[in-house]
Amino acid sequence: MLHAATTDGSGDAPLRVRALVLASGSRGNCSILRIGAGEEELTVMIDGGLSPRRTSRLLADFGLALTDIDAAIFTHLDADHFNAGWTSKLPPHAPFLFHRRHRGRAERCGALRRRTTLMDEPFDLLDCLPAREGARALPPCSVVVTPCLLSHDDLGVAAFRFDVERAGMNASLGWATDLGRVSDRLIGALEGVGLLAIESNYCPQLQRASARPAYLKNRIMGGSGHLSNGESAEAVALIAPRGAVALLHLSQECNTPQRARDAHADHGRDLAVTAQDEPSGWIHAAARPVVHTRAVQSALFA
Repeated sequence: MLHAATTDGSGDAPLRVRALVLASGSRGNCSILRIGAGEEELTVMIDGGLSPRRTSRLLADFGLALTDIDAAIFTHLDADHFNAGWTSKLPPHAPFLFHRRHRGRAERCGALRRRTTLMDEPFDLLDCLPAREGARALPPCSVVVTPCLLSHDDLGVAAFRFDVERAGMNASLGWATDLGRVSDRLIGALEGVGLLAIESNYCPQLQRASARPAYLKNRIMGGSGHLSNGESAEAVALIAPRGAVALLHLSQECNTPQRARDAHADHGRDLAVTAQDEPSGWIHAAARPVVHTRAVQSALFA
């Protein structure tokens, strides 16, 4: 079951959930999720496709450091989403979290040498964090992560729904990138989230006209590669997020920010188009009164 939100000196502080996309694209994907109440903050890295050194420099511009990271969760282990340097450079207290389907690849790239959680069912993220005597306090809330394995190449990709609950309030975030297709499974997992981050990878016209080899075009457009701008817009309409939408993983060769914006113009939501070389700035998920809870299975550790 969900952890009950505890009360302390920050009991009246409002719930804050916000995301920062440091970089998104074929040369590296790395984002930060911050969950807080009062002075207490939980910091989660979503994908680590940048080097630790570059990530450190980017974080410094937002008043953060690598030592602030409490956990790292990975959609999959392609090179643009996982840099092997994180195995030693992530703070010792911060666990890796992978979908169970990716265990073999994680072992081959050395990622299982540190504390790791393998997931395939909903779990409370705070259950995965080791006790740290004298460490800064984490926010008194539940952070339920629901992984959803979707089609992408051979091993698939994990999309995530984060449901944060505290003192009768809930804020939610959906994260989905490198998707093969829009599926009922994707829609059901992320339906109605407060903030949706989803890939809008390519323009079909630019893809077809590009100098890329035919096998690569077929891989990207064949149902196990990436979503086009139109497919991404279709997914947004079906998921119907309550707040803003952040577009991820735009192709630098086969897309433009304006083409992505134009494809998403009809859904009328606040839109953030992320980039490979410039951080997005903070994107917020609004909190609302809790209307239901989700069952949670305890996390399993490897």
